Amino acid sequence: MSEPRIIKKYPNRRLYDTVESRYITLADIKRLVMDKTEFAVIDKKTGEDITHSILMQVIAEQEHVGDPLMSQDFLSQIIRAYGGSMQGLVGDYLEQSLKLFTAQQSQLRDRVRSMVGMDPMTAMTTLAQENFQRWRDMQDTFFKSMSAPGAKPAPHAPDEPNEPQP
Repeated sequence: MSEPRIIKKYPNRRLYDTVESRYITLADIKRLVMDKTEFAVIDKKTGEDITHSILMQVIAEQEHVGDPLMSQDFLSQIIRAYGGSMQGLVGDYLEQSLKLFTAQQSQLRDRVRSMVGMDPMTAMTTLAQENFQRWRDMQDTFFKSMSAPGAKPAPHAPDEPNEPQP
């Protein structure tokens, strides 16, 4: 296994990627995580590995965007787990649960792919696009028939009830 990529955190709070030789943001850190790139964030002043705290910052930033992944109740329960005799067990349990969930999701996608012949997300996208095209075709046909010469106008409901003519 190769050495992890080193990201240096300077006292001015900036992160410096030693591989790309440039300053990076938390969004870049997220990209490294999503790409499964091994890295370590080192505090330039102390030499301490602060990867964990930087990853927590990425999570905190993600929780502020859109719908949060973790509910307030869930976060409260995690906070309560700190300092107790079960702290390590809770962390291990959550980690293993998420790994199992990810593995099951991958297996399900593989099963659907083998049955349908494509990735489930691709299948759903294709189905949605086909349905949208059918809808547009139906609308086009409807509107063409309404604007065709000799087409009868749609009946118009009177604003006032019909009154007897004198």
